[in-house]
Amino acid sequence: MELVVGASEATMSSLLSKLGGLLAHEYALIRRVRGDIQYINDEMASMQAFLGDLSSAAAPQGHDRRLKDWMKQIRDVTYDIEDCVDDFAHRLSHDPGGDVCCAFVVSNVYELWTWRPRRNIASNIAELKVRAQQIGERRIRYGVENPKNGGGHHGGHATGFQAAENQQTRLEIVGTKKPVGVEDDMKELGVWVSLQQQQQPVAATSPHGPSSSSSQAEAKKPDQGVLSIVGFGGVGKTTIATALYQKFGDQFDCRAMVTVSQSSDIEAILRSILSQVMPQYKDGNDQQRSSSGITLEKNRLVAAIGSLWPKGHPGDEQSGGSTLEITQNLKKHLEEHSYLLLVDDVWSASMWEKIKKSLPKSKRGSRVIVTTRFQAVASACIRDKRDRVHKVVVLSGDKPRELFKDESEISEENFKNNIPPRLWEICGGLPLAIVIMAGHAACNPDRQLKEWEKVCTSLLPDSAKGLSQEGVTKILNHCYNDMPGEIKTCSLYLCIFPKGCKISKKRLTRRWMAEGFIGEKDGLSVEDVAETYFNHLIRRKIIRAVEHSGNGKVKSYQVHDMVLEYIVSKASEENFVTVVGGPWIMAPPSNKVRRLSVQGGDSKHQKIMESMNFSHVRSLTLFGSLTQLPSNSLKFGIVQVLDLEGCKDLKNQHAKEICKMLLLKYLSLRRTEIEKIPNEIGKLQYLETIDIRETNVTELPNNICQLDRMVNLLGGNKKTRKALKLPQDMKKETMKLLRILSGIEIIEGPSTVVADLHYFTDLRKLAIYKLNIINGGKLFRELSSSIEYLGGYSLHTLIIDDESSEFLKSLSALSSPPKFLNALELSGKLVELPEWITELDALTKLTLSVTALTTDALHRLSKLPKLFSLTFSLTLANQDPEIATTIWVNLAHSDGEIVISAGGFEELKLLRFSAPCVPVLSFLDNAMPKLKRLELRFSKLEGVYGIENLEDLDEVHLRVHDEAGDFTKFMVDDIAITAREVDKGPRITVDQYHE
Repeated sequence: MELVVGASEATMSSLLSKLGGLLAHEYALIRRVRGDIQYINDEMASMQAFLGDLSSAAAPQGHDRRLKDWMKQIRDVTYDIEDCVDDFAHRLSHDPGGDVCCAFVVSNVYELWTWRPRRNIASNIAELKVRAQQIGERRIRYGVENPKNGGGHHGGHATGFQAAENQQTRLEIVGTKKPVGVEDDMKELGVWVSLQQQQQPVAATSPHGPSSSSSQAEAKKPDQGVLSIVGFGGVGKTTIATALYQKFGDQFDCRAMVTVSQSSDIEAILRSILSQVMPQYKDGNDQQRSSSGITLEKNRLVAAIGSLWPKGHPGDEQSGGSTLEITQNLKKHLEEHSYLLLVDDVWSASMWEKIKKSLPKSKRGSRVIVTTRFQAVASACIRDKRDRVHKVVVLSGDKPRELFKDESEISEENFKNNIPPRLWEICGGLPLAIVIMAGHAACNPDRQLKEWEKVCTSLLPDSAKGLSQEGVTKILNHCYNDMPGEIKTCSLYLCIFPKGCKISKKRLTRRWMAEGFIGEKDGLSVEDVAETYFNHLIRRKIIRAVEHSGNGKVKSYQVHDMVLEYIVSKASEENFVTVVGGPWIMAPPSNKVRRLSVQGGDSKHQKIMESMNFSHVRSLTLFGSLTQLPSNSLKFGIVQVLDLEGCKDLKNQHAKEICKMLLLKYLSLRRTEIEKIPNEIGKLQYLETIDIRETNVTELPNNICQLDRMVNLLGGNKKTRKALKLPQDMKKETMKLLRILSGIEIIEGPSTVVADLHYFTDLRKLAIYKLNIINGGKLFRELSSSIEYLGGYSLHTLIIDDESSEFLKSLSALSSPPKFLNALELSGKLVELPEWITELDALTKLTLSVTALTTDALHRLSKLPKLFSLTFSLTLANQDPEIATTIWVNLAHSDGEIVISAGGFEELKLLRFSAPCVPVLSFLDNAMPKLKRLELRFSKLEGVYGIENLEDLDEVHLRVHDEAGDFTKFMVDDIAITAREVDKGPRITVDQYHE
């Protein structure tokens, strides 16, 4: 069994940093304690060097269990010493200070006042010193030898991870890859999934009908059917099912995808399905949605805008309720609509039966795709002669090589000269194993042929056989141990989040930073290092990107369940994370809980938690309801990371309990019911990140300005533009480290402070969701001055939503525009683009109000050399009749259509429109040569022409208002059907939305 050292190294590094800080505070130490701390510091430094040697040594022979046990002792004493140091900071957090004249008196009074806690801590330190001595002696007594240099494939990361050399500069859009090696199966299954609308006599007029090339055999296809895709883990079931879902989904009125796994919560599963099949304003998609609605007359423009104002809709309140209510709503809606449902990773026949009973027979036809590892579940899906089972087998022939080469992205020359065929042959044709091994090769581009042959021999000595399914774990183990220590630690942290979840990249990396896993390195900021570590995990295929952001970087990710299962076992082995309520069979920790992730809350799990020791919990993550915790309490002493995102039953009184966690560094209350942040927030002197987005908090207390370590202050709601009022007492002396200030409002009033924004010179992002100030007034001048000033420092992202449009008009007059911006968003009644916008050579993401959309404006924007994504949008908050007039005037200047000609937009890959009224779009030959994705979101559509001229286009996403007129629906059908008739054309996806 391999050794686990990654997390131990990270914990040791964190401890040494804290011990150094403690030694510097002589005022807090009593006699003889300083010597004990110095001894512990030296002993821990030696142990850290030993762990580092283990990382680069060959696997030990003969005494693996003794070494593992000794490492466990190192880990436990390291945790306990760190707890003691943190308790020290908790109980003795105030420096006596004072001026020189009073220093003697203050120091003596302080010593008397803190004598008892200092004495207790001194006693604990003395005990820990003895433990550290005994651990060192025990290694010699039991013959645990020093690690020997392996000199082989384990030596690659002895020098650590070079962050500066591994930065990723390429911007991409997350796309759907076609499954490798199953082309024939996909063709056969596609015929089965494709839905023939028999009640529609003319295919071209059916909003969701098949292509005109449908055969007579398809016409006889039954309307209802269940397809069960079965195979063992890692064989590619979900890949095939997802490809079918995305290719044929737009032929159905409704579609939904849900992951079941080992969950027993049928209500949550059905609610997820309902939320996807009912058109809603909040559709769960974090990407900015696209829309386009066309009309060429002024009165029709006003009508189009009016049609999108919120009004009653049968689906508005139907995503909640009991299981019975959800089932009734599902049946009521789906009986009248065709639907496609993907139910992924079903583990029991009983769960499938519950889901099946909740699904109605559609009058317009339905298809349900089920993936499972178990033949019993697949058999349970067969209840009708029209149902079928498809068994997925491993890849054969040249397909393993093709998949390996595609995933590794190794140059042709390197692949030919240094990569032996045995590297993918040992994977036994299992896609997951091949992909993981490809990631391993991608991260070791300098490794030679002989070195790779040694790797193959170590994994599979018998060259005549391939790995069995159990061998996937061996490959994962090898690839894990090849990673640098700091990357190992970050990978273990992935098991904090539930199986099958789509996780925000920023949520993960900010937590890494709060845990102390990442610091500045190779001249890069801590944020840039975190980004590099994250991209390395993607390159290694430990995680996979599932959603892109408008700046071309990954927005969210997922972990394959077999990879996650391996990570959970490693984290459990090191007592790194304790998971309660997940699908994993995880033994309760025999010692103290360090990081707790609560993913379920039935009576069995609550009994387990009641027996746990929570006094040493450093990180608490809760999914679901606060009632899952013992006594519904948040009384944890030394918690540094508290993540309650989406947690139910969180009330204002719990916020006061949170403010007693004096060591807190990361606090997320996002999407909770919290309404107010108490004044006691000022006590959290170590707080670096507070996330209160999508809550009811609209104002921060003045005491938050006392938090001089604050880095990320996140509030407001991006979709509704609900904003956060800044505190009155923002001073230049505090919050100097602030890098992100997002979701704020700046409105006229005596308490509004803008001038102090000048002092946030480290600010990277400023997002103003609500701006309403008087033209020429004091706030107006101060904000202009602040943007000019910050633009010369670190400001990379600027978002302004101006209700009056006066400030947006004034931007052209800036004497020193923010030329280093990477992302810019200007919302409101923007008519004229700022004169300096074409000077933003570093700009990759641009979002503008649709009121600025003209052919001339596009021509100017086409000159931006690095522009990756361009969005024209109009939010509900900005819709009024005056906007219709502006759009009508723009139409007149553009002769009724927007023409995108050849030349310019050399790097643009994403184009989006999200507004009710957009003129006709015409793409001429060679326009936007690298455009990959076109998104339109609309209530009315008159035409999009020249899509065939976009040679690199992969996807067109049309999101149609559920109350759109017949003419608009006909246009959408025509676009979709025409695209399907072109073999190499872009993939068309059609969705509905409701506002």
